[in-house]
Amino acid sequence: MTTYSGAKNFEGATFVKASFKGATLRFSDVSGVTMRGVDLDGLDIDSHDLFFGSLLVNGVDVVPLVDAELNRQFPGRELQKAQTPEGLREGWVVVQSAWQATVAGTPLDLVDAHVEDEWSLAQTLRHLILATDAWLRGGILRMKQPFHEIGQIFTGADQIGFDMSIFRTDSPTYEEILTVRAERQQLVTDFLATATAETLTEERENPWGGDDWRPSVGDCIRVILEEEWAHLRYIRRDLARLR
Repeated sequence: MTTYSGAKNFEGATFVKASFKGATLRFSDVSGVTMRGVDLDGLDIDSHDLFFGSLLVNGVDVVPLVDAELNRQFPGRELQKAQTPEGLREGWVVVQSAWQATVAGTPLDLVDAHVEDEWSLAQTLRHLILATDAWLRGGILRMKQPFHEIGQIFTGADQIGFDMSIFRTDSPTYEEILTVRAERQQLVTDFLATATAETLTEERENPWGGDDWRPSVGDCIRVILEEEWAHLRYIRRDLARLR
């Protein structure tokens, strides 16, 4: 199968009676794409940024419907948008309980297994370590180098000039991952325990840089919660297929 990487020659193009059956799009920009009279049977869309825009299907914006259904499937997920310290504390407890159940219920022979190009459970936990490091240790606490060496960086980080030498090139043991993950979970718990409404409004810099968005402390915590829920959904989806 042919792979097109970084190509922009499809922008603004029109495809008539073309077949994309079985095609895979990853990390691609499909914003503003118009599809008319198309066969969508089995079309599988997964976008972490879905809730920052609209997705029209037969004239209906389905984003609110998807959001509501995910909240039904994952009780407590709606608290990722909480604006109060109490709401964020409750949201953190709920998502950590959900993660505890998933980790405890996964056989050891599946912790490194993965579906196609997706992350395994071990890699996902490493990425959540990185997310906590970025948004709590870096964004909120303003540590100059907040990242643990076993963090799992996102695809393409090296292409935007990120210092990849921070991270180890070997694979840490699952026990080490669980230990560091527990430490990072406790950091969030401890921070939220003393956070006030005033604290949440304090302005910070985007730990990844690159834009003009200056998040509040509350925004940083909400990003952590969003990462926790999103990757819980991904790994439960994949573990169900692996089983």
